[in-house]
Amino acid sequence: MNKKNTAIGESLSLVGGIRSAMELTPSKVAITDSGSTRTYSELIARIDQVSMGFLAHLDLTGQAHAAIVSGNSIEYVEVIAGASQAGVPLATINPQLSAAEITAICDDALAQVLFTDLHNSERLLTCTFSSVKKIIVFGPDFESWINSIHSTGSFPNVSADDVFTIPYTSGTTGRPKGVLVSHRSRIMTFHGMAAEYGCYTAADRFLAIAPLCHGAGLAFALASLFFGGYVQLINRFDAETVLSILHENNITGVFMVPTHFHKIFDLEPETLARYQGTQLGSIISNAAPLPHATKEQILEYFGPDLLHETYGSTEASIVSNLRPKDQRIKQNCVGLPFNSNLISLRNEQGEECGVDEPGELFSSSPYLFNGYWNNPDETKAAFNAGWVTVGDIARRDADGYLYIIDRKKDMVLSGGINIYPREIENVLEQHPDIVEAAVIGVPDEKWGERLKAFVVPSHGELIVPEQLASFVETLLAKYKVPREYQAIRALPRNAGGKLLKGALREMA
Repeated sequence: MNKKNTAIGESLSLVGGIRSAMELTPSKVAITDSGSTRTYSELIARIDQVSMGFLAHLDLTGQAHAAIVSGNSIEYVEVIAGASQAGVPLATINPQLSAAEITAICDDALAQVLFTDLHNSERLLTCTFSSVKKIIVFGPDFESWINSIHSTGSFPNVSADDVFTIPYTSGTTGRPKGVLVSHRSRIMTFHGMAAEYGCYTAADRFLAIAPLCHGAGLAFALASLFFGGYVQLINRFDAETVLSILHENNITGVFMVPTHFHKIFDLEPETLARYQGTQLGSIISNAAPLPHATKEQILEYFGPDLLHETYGSTEASIVSNLRPKDQRIKQNCVGLPFNSNLISLRNEQGEECGVDEPGELFSSSPYLFNGYWNNPDETKAAFNAGWVTVGDIARRDADGYLYIIDRKKDMVLSGGINIYPREIENVLEQHPDIVEAAVIGVPDEKWGERLKAFVVPSHGELIVPEQLASFVETLLAKYKVPREYQAIRALPRNAGGKLLKGALREMA
């Protein structure tokens, strides 16, 4: 019988939380995916096997790291949990990346073992890694490895501040960086989510849609297991399938990004009507701002008392949340600071900003990351005396509510004036013929940079640049009006829903 890991306490251990739930309800179904089901007792047994596999069967040396490249599956959760109990940090890599990008991240993370699914295995088995010694493929290969593990013994002492996972940033502003997320950060985030969202009890049923390779997608799924609830995993998003699950499976909580909502509301009216009516208690949105028109659709279709719009980052975890009661009161707003979170908005001199004055957003909480893997310069830039910043610019109104104006690196400098594209995008998305918009700066000989808007027209409408410019000018200063407009079928986003402005700059 393997001994439980008590070094970081049941309250600060992912497996400790799952084990606690197992002891209360061993036969309860914990998790399902498209082809498998695990009860809590089955899940813990396999997690323990994975942990012992890391300790006894994998030749991990030095700063032992592992990596995973896979779609959403129960095996993904088993490997994450098993590695954490064994004290092995796991790099969670986006499977949508190219083989070359995956190879570079594995090498950067010094991953010695790589877990992958059958879909990605063919291309990865031919890669030349500098550190990976073994690749284990989900399916017969993984099951054979699991079944070969007969070792028993104690699990190592793992500190709350040790690294849990190493998600890599999307690389939209440069070379991807490994974000060192601690056990403390994740488990404290779970507790914050349970207090805030109201859909993380043992009685709740959560639909996990977002990729587990992303920090938010993983956290929103694992929190349900930590508190003894039920999780249904989806690997590929299909709008009608999701609606049918929400309608028929008594799901009480779901996390979706704006792109998911857009696809849902593109369905035919009769399809939407067929699946209207759910047991949902909470809908959580993150990764990108919700256009106001989309938000109104959500409130009208699902109900006015469910939607949470959350702002955060991989580095700082959840920073703030706009609660259901404020959705129509505070527009283009990311709400109030998340519990146990302190917020500071600072100008370029490092001084605290006043009401409605834009400043760089810093946060301090138990959720903060440890730093960037093997990157002391970037770590030093992110931390300031216990506060963390990822370069977002925000303002705070007289009621204390936060509004993200833009990323510091996305700011456009035109004619010596700082312009924040997010403000312009919010205005463009109020136009009845526009679903989404993104604004960037393009080189200009006279002004240094000029504004260009990419817009997604609704229902294939033709855009008239002069009309859009006139619309923006009625709400914003003239220097904030884009001079160019380009229609686009969809804005480029990564698998987590984040807008890829680098791709738009390449297009421009």
